Amino acid sequence: MDETKHETPAQETHAFEAEVSRLLHLMVHAVYSNKDIFLRELISNAADACEKLRYLAVSEPGLIEGHEGFRITIEADAKAGRLSVIDNGIGMSRDEMKDNLGTIARSGTKAFLDQLAEKKDGQALIGQFGVGFYSAFMVADKVRVVSRKAGSDVAHEWTSDGKGTFHLGDIDLAEAPVAGTRVTLELMDDATAFAEEGTIERIVREYSAHVPVPISIHVIGAGDGEDAKDETRELTDGAALWMKPKSAVKPEEYKEFYGNVGGMWDDPTLTIHYRAEGRHEYSVLLFVPSMKPFDLFDPDRRGRVKLYVRRVFIADDAEILPAWLRFMRGVVDSEDLPLNISREMLQQNPVLEAIAKGVTNRILSDLAKMAENEAETYAKVWEAFGAVLKEGLYEAPDRRDDLFKLARFHTTRGDGWRSLKDYVADLKENQTAIYYALGESKDAVLASPHLEGYKARGLEVLLLTDPVDAFWVRTALGYDGKPFKSVSQGSADLDQIALEDGKDEDTAPAADVAAFALALKEVLGDRVTEVRASSRLATSAVCLVAPDYGLDRRTEKLVARGEGQSMTAPILEINPRHELIRSLAERQGTDAVEDAAHLLYGQARILEGEAPDDPNDFAARLDRLMQKAFG
Repeated sequence: MDETKHETPAQETHAFEAEVSRLLHLMVHAVYSNKDIFLRELISNAADACEKLRYLAVSEPGLIEGHEGFRITIEADAKAGRLSVIDNGIGMSRDEMKDNLGTIARSGTKAFLDQLAEKKDGQALIGQFGVGFYSAFMVADKVRVVSRKAGSDVAHEWTSDGKGTFHLGDIDLAEAPVAGTRVTLELMDDATAFAEEGTIERIVREYSAHVPVPISIHVIGAGDGEDAKDETRELTDGAALWMKPKSAVKPEEYKEFYGNVGGMWDDPTLTIHYRAEGRHEYSVLLFVPSMKPFDLFDPDRRGRVKLYVRRVFIADDAEILPAWLRFMRGVVDSEDLPLNISREMLQQNPVLEAIAKGVTNRILSDLAKMAENEAETYAKVWEAFGAVLKEGLYEAPDRRDDLFKLARFHTTRGDGWRSLKDYVADLKENQTAIYYALGESKDAVLASPHLEGYKARGLEVLLLTDPVDAFWVRTALGYDGKPFKSVSQGSADLDQIALEDGKDEDTAPAADVAAFALALKEVLGDRVTEVRASSRLATSAVCLVAPDYGLDRRTEKLVARGEGQSMTAPILEINPRHELIRSLAERQGTDAVEDAAHLLYGQARILEGEAPDDPNDFAARLDRLMQKAFG
């Protein structure tokens, strides 16, 4: 906190952290174009509180003794311009109110602000970061939060006008719910419509109809004059959408539930809704987003699928799905798991393992159907999540065949995404491998000299630019009986495949090339393991390749950078069809060979995106050579 001032032992005033103050300013002035969203966020928070208490009560039933059932109540007083959202969930202690409502550490505020600066779309981001509470200040001059933790005999209040400070103190139990939280908004003059019954009902039905807790509205002073009276009625029944038959759910209901359960406000690309029966019974409602979640590449790689047991919320990080499906959003509800299972025991539970296997099978199957029948739509899925799905090629060998059906690649053909099935169908005569090239970007790979001989023969090469590509491609045995082969490792073996133009360029005599290669090796020493003639080069004079065994050049670079290891000496390949190499090969025994060796090796490193190993020596030799040529 920036500042803390104690007014009485029970009352404190705190300054919001700088980032929270900035967020509050944005909430009021910039983030939302649609202010209805604030009520959705407060209802979502209330539902989460109810589900947390429902879960804790499984092992501590005393927490809900005398409880009349979980419920969210919206209390509206249009005449006073006041709106309250009340839940009978877990509630908050004094420290939790301070941490959850005023500090950046718990609110996710900084991550939200960083994303907002990039996307400038608060509505699409707000649910992802847990900062929705602050949206209340879009419509309220003052917000008061009263809360009593379940099982506690003390209650507390938090108040703020959103202009820099908040007040935190103790209150009498008579002013607080028996357990739970009441959030009361003193509405701005231009926002009093949000306390009107019709407005509230419209927002709840549009945004929160499928929250798994019943929602009621309590209208204070409904009616006119002497007929005015308080009125309470139910707006939603809290029925779990995933328990309903697919035929009974409308598309807009799916979309709203997707937003609530996943914190995503795009349109899902794919909805998977079914009930499994047999040895294990469970209901599934999952979604494939159409945009990347903000945390897709977080190091912990946690999923966001919620686990329920007989409609009791258990966990949102139960690892139901493998990490390479972490982009999925939704719910899995088991009929078989015990309600009092601990989070530690979940990870070794055979029932959950069976459910996880079945759900993963279904996701891969439905994605494969989309890839087959809706190629354009699936291409967008792969564009967003292909790098994550490819993690499964490395981590889950037993899933490799299924994932190969889903995998799509950019290739040297240059005509969009290609499948491995497409690639194999177009193999050239005498082609026995699936060729690939690794690099940091598509353009960088296409500029590599390693591709020249393949292009000259019309051979298609996969362009692999995701970091995970360097790892899965080494462990995959192949596809359809064809091994994966790097264009920058081992001998190219291209001599059996004809050039597309049907011509073989002028080549230096083999004996001269062999002698020149030996001379280069003698000069370069242990900087290279071998110097040899190349069939993979067409227009460049030289390139570096990795030996047949061991790591590909790019993979070795990644490993070396990460672990601080030295790299294996590469093979220097020379192009016997290149005019420079032909000319040098004819000048055996001249003084030019030593300079040529160092310059050719430096040139090969530059073509790899690296500097010559001794830039000063390289520059001096190049200067000397140019003086001889032009002096």
